[in-house]
Amino acid sequence: MTMPAGAQRIRRLSFRDGVAAEGSRAVPEETALAVVYDGGSYAVMMGSPTHLEDFAVGFSLTEGLIGGLDDIEDFETLEHENGIELRLWLKEPRSKALAARRRMIAGPTGCGLCGIDSLTEALRTPPRVGAGSRFTPAEIEAALAALAPAQVLNHETRAVHAAAFWSPDTGLAALREDVGRHNALDKLAGALARAGIEATRGLVLLTSRVSVEMVQKTATIGAPVIVAVSAPTALAVRTAEAAGITLIGVARGDGFEVFTHPDRIAPEPISHVA
Repeated sequence: MTMPAGAQRIRRLSFRDGVAAEGSRAVPEETALAVVYDGGSYAVMMGSPTHLEDFAVGFSLTEGLIGGLDDIEDFETLEHENGIELRLWLKEPRSKALAARRRMIAGPTGCGLCGIDSLTEALRTPPRVGAGSRFTPAEIEAALAALAPAQVLNHETRAVHAAAFWSPDTGLAALREDVGRHNALDKLAGALARAGIEATRGLVLLTSRVSVEMVQKTATIGAPVIVAVSAPTALAVRTAEAAGITLIGVARGDGFEVFTHPDRIAPEPISHVA
């Protein structure tokens, strides 16, 4: 069987009812991803070695290092024995601004704040999103139903997170997976930017819990609604409220819970006008 990118099959010994059996299991790859700007290392994250340009672009956007694709002069990847360098060259004035604030941060899988020594930076106020669209409960359920079938890597490994973008006009427009939930959302941000997809008319879907960093990144993307299968933290709720984001959690096949800005959820069917 052909493995999807970002996974490999390994031998393992399983025990069921006390009986041992040899076999194999698909597991996700995990590698060090070093984001390098203008020849200087900025961050090292542990992540899945897939959709690397999406990740580099999305990370740059959600960290506020660039304002758009036009700020990037060039991009390349360089593989090493111990990881992969994602090399970006920025145009002025972004290059000069980055040189002034350059720092080293390191984030292990699942941690978006490790290495940040500034509380102000960690708790930065995200941009406030626009009014965006309204959605019916049926549309939220349709978006969730489209999520699982598109998680190719997770179907094989049951060990990665996904972030996706759905709108009534396009359905599931983009989905990215990664062993790190923050990385998956950064990859989604990069994919949307590179495809020129406007996020204001859709919603971001997350297979993970919603922490403050996930709200901050979604606000940078510009999506007015987050729908997550798990619950949010209290700080994530306060941040979503301040950013004007409708935060939906505990979203399952039988319903969901709205924590902030419920006015975007319409109880009756609505027509979407282009």
